[in-house]
Amino acid sequence: MDEDKSVFVEYFGDYPLIRVLDFLILGRDMDYSMTEIAKNSNIGWTAFSEIWPKLVKKEIITQTRKIGNAKLFKLNTKNLWVEQLIKMDKVITKIETNKILQEEISA
Repeated sequence: MDEDKSVFVEYFGDYPLIRVLDFLILGRDMDYSMTEIAKNSNIGWTAFSEIWPKLVKKEIITQTRKIGNAKLFKLNTKNLWVEQLIKMDKVITKIETNKILQEEISA
């Protein structure tokens, strides 16, 4: 497995949408500006601008508050699809962790 990529990205592919979802899953207890989400997901603003409206429309993200002109958002953990996505992330992380542990025991 590539050390720089999360298990989520390894499983689902290194695409802008997957990177955004990965970042939001990892930081699901925090809220972020759109700029922070794009930057921390390591995707360009153009790609982010194409993804963002879909995330809003599908209620995958939710606005939490507004500070000045900045709107802050976080993963909508009340969305059933998001709940299942988080469970999937936990399952694949457990699978990969067990593989690594087995390799260390076998070595």
